[in-house]
Amino acid sequence: MSRAAHTIAPPYPQVITPLDSCDFTIYDMIARNAGLYPHKDAIVYDGRRTDFNTCKKLCDQYAAGLSGEGMAAGDRIAVLAGNCDDFLILCGAAAKIGAIVVPINWRLGEEEVEYILKDSTPKFIVSGSGYGDLARRAASKVGSVQKHYSFQADAEEGDCIPFRTLCREEGYEDVAAVSGDHAYMIIHTAAVGGKPKGCLLSQGNMIAVGIQIAELLKLDSQDCHVCILPLFHIGGLAMTMATMQQGGKNVILERFDPLLVLKLIEKERGTFFVAFPPILASILDAQEKGPDPFDAASLRIVCGMDNPETLERFFKINGQAAFYSLYGQTEAMPVSGCNYKEKPGSIGPPAILTRVALFEDLEQEVAPGATGEICVRSPAVFHGYWNRLEETAHTFRNGWHHTGDLGRCDEDGFLWYAGRKPEKELIKPGGENVYPAEVEKVILSHGAVGEVCVIGVPDPEWGEAVKAVCVLKKGGAVSAGELIDFVASKIARYKKPKYVVFVESLPKTATGAVNRQEVKKAHPGTN
Repeated sequence: MSRAAHTIAPPYPQVITPLDSCDFTIYDMIARNAGLYPHKDAIVYDGRRTDFNTCKKLCDQYAAGLSGEGMAAGDRIAVLAGNCDDFLILCGAAAKIGAIVVPINWRLGEEEVEYILKDSTPKFIVSGSGYGDLARRAASKVGSVQKHYSFQADAEEGDCIPFRTLCREEGYEDVAAVSGDHAYMIIHTAAVGGKPKGCLLSQGNMIAVGIQIAELLKLDSQDCHVCILPLFHIGGLAMTMATMQQGGKNVILERFDPLLVLKLIEKERGTFFVAFPPILASILDAQEKGPDPFDAASLRIVCGMDNPETLERFFKINGQAAFYSLYGQTEAMPVSGCNYKEKPGSIGPPAILTRVALFEDLEQEVAPGATGEICVRSPAVFHGYWNRLEETAHTFRNGWHHTGDLGRCDEDGFLWYAGRKPEKELIKPGGENVYPAEVEKVILSHGAVGEVCVIGVPDPEWGEAVKAVCVLKKGGAVSAGELIDFVASKIARYKKPKYVVFVESLPKTATGAVNRQEVKKAHPGTN
């Protein structure tokens, strides 16, 4: 099936590619591990242990249940839940039958969840503890959703069905698997125009992601991943996939808790985790304050991003461990990475299955050492934006995936990040993606604000924070706190401004548009 076929409008796909001897799927990986490591822990969650053999059996049984309830290859199943073992079992079952998983960010507001459901038109939705009401309200406005399952429910409550009822003892041998080229996940990422876009990833994409992560971090069957990042995030999924492919152990946390992270590293002999500000700093605080010292000697790697001051603390407390800088995005994960101490500040050489080139605006490759857009070719590159053919074609122009990020390449082939292209402004508080246009749209819906420019500013806790520079309408009145609360009531709270300032006017370009670069120069910090 050609890559273009993956971006057709639903129903998807029109033709199911059959398995052949050249294929390798996520289900093949699950079956391989069941044969190699049948009694070894695959998933640990909240005291429950699932070995690789049981993992395969559960994936088989839930695949049979999904098929029996009408879920077919190409159908979507949305998940609005915190991290748990059932989340991963659902992903394995969906992979076997060719269903497409749509993991939803549980930090989003009801209207945002509703938009994602309308965009992906799932047949089923599965909710986790604390998200049943939100899932029910959002799904009630989406005609495609036929059934609502709950990971936590013990009995039917209204229209909500316990997820465990999908576990079937008979018939799972008859469920046919699909090819590795089949669509597997739609992960929505923030959009420049203010609406999220669904990144369509195939099973082959996720396998390539896992291979690259495993090669970069030198993972093997003895590794133990302490899963801190949410499973709706490509980072959480990528590390979990890489660990499982190698026959390692995934220890799943429903929510981040620094003390619990340290306890699990000690108890399960955790070897690595991923952190974005302020995760690592919070864990280091817990290590330093006690009350008792934690045995973190098994920890060998933390990867992600952080500031030099936090990394200095990390190396001082955990001298046996390394920090790996990692660069990637939902559309291509990872692009590059390296041990931080190899070249502090670099984002590393291209990953093992990735080719990188830097292009200027006319699609000409830049000279060595010059700055250009980071463009990628890799089997880990996604298959396009769901139902967005034009945007997909633009992103894949000239035979390359255009990341929208700028970088330069040094004489050793290491990449150095140089910011976003102006048309793809992005703010990353704590590793999340926030596009200014989305926040600006909400702020402008407040009757008191006439103009606004949203920018990112350095933040000691989150790495980067959202700042809104506003011009009030004549006679308009609103305080900074009121405006922050207003935004938080409309979209996910992590997107709200941390800082708001009011000015008489905003600088403009020759065309009359707000000059974002001049605003950044005038408002570089938190004041």
